[in-house]
Amino acid sequence: FHILFVPRRSLLCEQRLKDLGVLGSFIHRDEYSLDLIPFDGDLLSMESEGAFKECYLESDQTSLYHAAKGLMTMQALYGTIPQIFGKGECARQVANMMIRMKREFTGSQNSIFPVFDNLLLLDRNVDLLTPLATQLTYEGLIDEIYGIQNSYVKLPPEKFAPKKQGDGGKELPTEAKKLQLNSAEELYAEIRDKNFNAVGSVLSKKAKVISAAFEERHNAKTVGEIKQFVSQLPHMQAARGSLANHTSIAELIKDVTTSEDFFDKLTAEQEFMSGVDTDKVNSYIEDCIAQKHPLIKVLRLVCLQSVCNSGLKQKVLDYYKREILQTYGYEHILTLYNLEKVGLLKPQTGGRNNYPTIRKTLRLWMDDVNEQNPTDISYVYSGYAPLSVRLAQLLSRPGWRSIEEVLRILPGPHFEERQPLPTGLQKKRQPGENRVTLIFFLGGVTFAEIAALRFLSQLEDGGTEYVIATTKLMNGASWIESLMEKP
Repeated sequence: FHILFVPRRSLLCEQRLKDLGVLGSFIHRDEYSLDLIPFDGDLLSMESEGAFKECYLESDQTSLYHAAKGLMTMQALYGTIPQIFGKGECARQVANMMIRMKREFTGSQNSIFPVFDNLLLLDRNVDLLTPLATQLTYEGLIDEIYGIQNSYVKLPPEKFAPKKQGDGGKELPTEAKKLQLNSAEELYAEIRDKNFNAVGSVLSKKAKVISAAFEERHNAKTVGEIKQFVSQLPHMQAARGSLANHTSIAELIKDVTTSEDFFDKLTAEQEFMSGVDTDKVNSYIEDCIAQKHPLIKVLRLVCLQSVCNSGLKQKVLDYYKREILQTYGYEHILTLYNLEKVGLLKPQTGGRNNYPTIRKTLRLWMDDVNEQNPTDISYVYSGYAPLSVRLAQLLSRPGWRSIEEVLRILPGPHFEERQPLPTGLQKKRQPGENRVTLIFFLGGVTFAEIAALRFLSQLEDGGTEYVIATTKLMNGASWIESLMEKP
């Protein structure tokens, strides 16, 4: 037998195998450093499920070490990154590990011309708010409702059953429909980062284009024209299949987004994020608890209110805790403790709410959002601009010096490190050439944040292209679930 330890070999594991008397059966023992896995042309993830919990709850820096190692591998392949910026305690730790690892490899000089101009390390706990809100991009909503696992999603099969005449009595398929989602699919690449309200018009335009393309066959008269049509047929059929799939997905999502409960939840979230009644007990949350809605949904809303109020007043917090424990069971007291320890659900200390200052300075709430043709990143949440992405945008232009006051309010240090490049490897920027920034989210990133960064990359006068790396692709539900104590 052969055994590969992922992501690294440990003495503890080998000792356990020895105790079980099976270590000798493995002729070859090695480790496979699976650090960063490419998910798309601009997206890499470590898919480390418990990274946030390990760092902030258990003070375990293993995932930070793997992040630093992954970044060193990236630099070995794509050249030394000349500037490192960071915000947060974990970001500081990763930067320190990288500097130490670089010092240990001083013998070999990296002679690869650098692809990246900057590295931005961001702690998830610098922006606890963004993952708690409901994502409103097409890809974000697929993840919120059905959950995307390693670029695949499983969907209810009824919508995807082929409709044939005269088979009314035929049984519907029972196995979930599994689809791969990435930018290799032309239509998905076009709609994935759009606000869901802008997806319908794109799908109907596409339907007209495809239908017109199929009608072309009637105009093909000569052998050459018929041959050309036949050569385009596989691409056209693939486009028609893709359109059918995404129309079905959009219908499934619409069933959810047009429901009264979805509207009420969104209203509560948007009130919190725009600063309305964040210090009182919320009637919608009370209703959810009374009707025993899923606990994760309730916790997510309570945590969102807490973050938007820099912590809850003690009596409000006690009321929520009491209601949750009496309704869902006292075994969840450990979950509430975990949420408090990582800063998601906490009492307000010092009686000061810093969120309005942060919201105003960073322009986190925009009243007029153009969802069809967006001009600002706030379209991904229909009003709220992700704090993490706003920090990246401001770093690019005009720089973090303009927001020193807010950076001091946000948790953890902010820093800048320079990595000197050998002579001849310094970049001479051509006029109009964009900078390339690698942004690493320590503790996870949502699809809405990825969409916002792609939006910034595509801006004509943006000046920066982003490549995104993270410890885990996640949403609010999977994040809260990772912090829950399993009975």
